[in-house]
Amino acid sequence: MRRSSLLSLVAVPVFWAAASCGPRENNGDEAKSSTGVEASINAAGATFPATIYQRWGEEFQGAHINYQSVGSGAGINQLMQGTVDFGASDMPMTEQQMAKMGIKALHFPTVLGAVVPAYNIAGISQSLNFTPDTLAGIYLGTIKKWNDAKLKADNTDVHLPDADIIPVHRSDGSGTTFVWCDYLAKVSPAWKNKIGGACATSLSWPAAGLAGKGNEGVAGIVKQTPNAIGYLELVYASKEHMTFGQVRNKSGKFVKPSVESVTAAAAGAASDIPADFRVSITDAPGDDAYPISSFTYLLVPSKIPDATKKKAITDFLNWMLTTGQKDAPALDFAPLPAALVTREQQQIAQIQ
Repeated sequence: MRRSSLLSLVAVPVFWAAASCGPRENNGDEAKSSTGVEASINAAGATFPATIYQRWGEEFQGAHINYQSVGSGAGINQLMQGTVDFGASDMPMTEQQMAKMGIKALHFPTVLGAVVPAYNIAGISQSLNFTPDTLAGIYLGTIKKWNDAKLKADNTDVHLPDADIIPVHRSDGSGTTFVWCDYLAKVSPAWKNKIGGACATSLSWPAAGLAGKGNEGVAGIVKQTPNAIGYLELVYASKEHMTFGQVRNKSGKFVKPSVESVTAAAAGAASDIPADFRVSITDAPGDDAYPISSFTYLLVPSKIPDATKKKAITDFLNWMLTTGQKDAPALDFAPLPAALVTREQQQIAQIQ
């Protein structure tokens, strides 16, 4: 019988394929050295997919992978510094970051998820409607009250209070921040003029507010702070039984974030996914598409000199793209489109 070594997702190790309680059978898929020692892999990065990485760690038996859930920015930095065997990020690496590595970093989308506006307003448990203008206005500081006329116009059946809005954002380098900013930069000229079009994992926030570390930190602050709103990954909002809103999409429809609406966003953006998979699918077309959707990536060096580690990592990638995808819907992630899986399997061959 196996037991998970995962105790927390807050900047502590997530052990993928943790040590078993006793002997286990070798099914032929395990990557071992010539001495029979199981491969040990170090990885770090995004908190966005940490819950499904935990589940995969309980199921995959091909290696002992120590994953630090520290945020996309830290994951990219550790990969560039060579202190981890692979990284994880919700934001694709930039050309400048990849050039500094010296070794090509391959991007492997793992699942798709949604970033949602979650809020804590006394007496309001229904999903509010948010437009691009209202979300941008809240985080620009131009919409300061919950009963602002723009919010009231989209929520005529809700009594919004005359209370100050408290925006909450990430304090750490975050792919979730990148996705949020990337969406707002596409849909709000005011946001793009203020922040600029080049979003990153960390921002200089124009509106005063509170900051939390990780998706779990933002969720905790919103839950504890009356009249707060924060952006976080859908799985955290669902797990914490938080109230979150619908967002108006490119077709003009208010769409609830869900596995189905994220899948629709991926379908709408499918024709624009480049060969290296570095793509933004925010504000995707489609009546049913949730507009703040994103891939999350594993960042894997194209050259892995250690043969044991190479086998362990490529075995995991193949397993993740096939067997592992079945876990996605139950954890509020959307599985990868079949055509994308085929393309990623072909990319594994590029690892030398």
